[in-house]
Amino acid sequence: MPHHDLVIIGSGSGNSLLTPDLARLDVAIVEKGVFGGTCLNVGCIPTKMFVMPADRVVEADDASRLGVDFPAPSVDWPAIRDRIFGRIDPISRGGEEYRRGQDHVTLYRTRARFVGERRLALDTGEELTADRVVVAAGSRAVGLPVEHLEGPDPERGIHTSDTVMRMDTLPERMVMIGGGYVACEMSHVFAGLGVQVTQVQRSSRLLMNEEEAVSQTYTDVASGRYDVRLRSTVTSATPVDGGWLLEIAGPDGSSTLETDAVLLAVGRRPNADLVDAVDGGIDTHPDGRIVVDSQQRTSAERVWALGDVSSEWQLKHVANHDAKVVAHNLAVDLGRVPGPPQHNDLFPVPHAVFGNPQVASFGPTARELEADGTPYVTYTQQVGDVAYGWALEDEVGHLTVHASPDGHLLAAHMVGHQASSIIQPLVQAASLGQTAAEVARGQYWIHPALAEVVENALLGLPLEH
Repeated sequence: MPHHDLVIIGSGSGNSLLTPDLARLDVAIVEKGVFGGTCLNVGCIPTKMFVMPADRVVEADDASRLGVDFPAPSVDWPAIRDRIFGRIDPISRGGEEYRRGQDHVTLYRTRARFVGERRLALDTGEELTADRVVVAAGSRAVGLPVEHLEGPDPERGIHTSDTVMRMDTLPERMVMIGGGYVACEMSHVFAGLGVQVTQVQRSSRLLMNEEEAVSQTYTDVASGRYDVRLRSTVTSATPVDGGWLLEIAGPDGSSTLETDAVLLAVGRRPNADLVDAVDGGIDTHPDGRIVVDSQQRTSAERVWALGDVSSEWQLKHVANHDAKVVAHNLAVDLGRVPGPPQHNDLFPVPHAVFGNPQVASFGPTARELEADGTPYVTYTQQVGDVAYGWALEDEVGHLTVHASPDGHLLAAHMVGHQASSIIQPLVQAASLGQTAAEVARGQYWIHPALAEVVENALLGLPLEH
């Protein structure tokens, strides 16, 4: 029975654990799926590379407001797809080959399941033991409790984010089920590339977890670009003539919709169950996530977890920071570096949705602040009211900032052009404890850059003096 100093389950952010402080350990990496994990292969990176050509189409369509018109775009799907995976696939292969070439690393290309304390059974029939284990097994897309829609069936046109970007040809019609990040980004991508998109969302708005005004703005813009069915659910799926006939229950009763392809974007599930975490003495939350403390330790001795398998955020930048904490704490546990262990205490956690327009946010919404009884002041700056917004002829973008009455930033929520970048100075200010007045008045703001949206939002806060 092979024994290792360290076993890492998962090759996404878990692959970055092997820092110089852990050099020459006898390490095993167990990976059943594509090497490199979700973000590299089927998540953040390829999706944003698909967003780019879709953005260009939407911007060209929208340019008439600036006095410029373009002919209808010609979309070369294989060229778009192959440009993206022609870059990504070699990175995945190269990462795997690199690990295989290290004499102190053993790569097991299979699934691992806990069968005891730091004891793992592989699907190959082997068993491993280890002094230390890190569970970095990620999460997976889930389906619906509807016949034919329980999971992906790409040969018949039923996709999740794992398969939809590798399609051989663009479908003429496509139904996106869901109203979160994945559904909104992929609806933007495929609508931009000329597919007749219908997005089916069970709630009254898209991106329901965002600030209400942000969510409503995004919903209004999306509804102007393609068919958005709100307060609706898919109740059945019937195969017809190489496609699907979906029955949809909506506010006005039932209707049917014929489509060539379906994207299931209804959520993701942590993979703790696939590794039988509980059989390793590892506690889990009711939603399936592995329970970790601030040092990323699980309830099992010398077992850590990181990323989507344990995090409520399901964000790559969070998983990467988790990995830095775990790598340091492994080195401390091994006596390679002096203590104390690190704690994972970076807050707030920002996120972005790369639809069109972009959405970016951190911190609680106004409704959440009010529910908690938190005193706050707020201000909303319209993008169209700053000089660069005039250049954009922007009619929808806005940034809302919530702060304590004495000016410490609590949250920011933006919808609009490059929101994912514009919000970053506010993330920094909130993380470092800077006040709104310090950020707004303590530096030059380039005029007429779009960042003046941030400056004006901070200056607009009705703070105590």
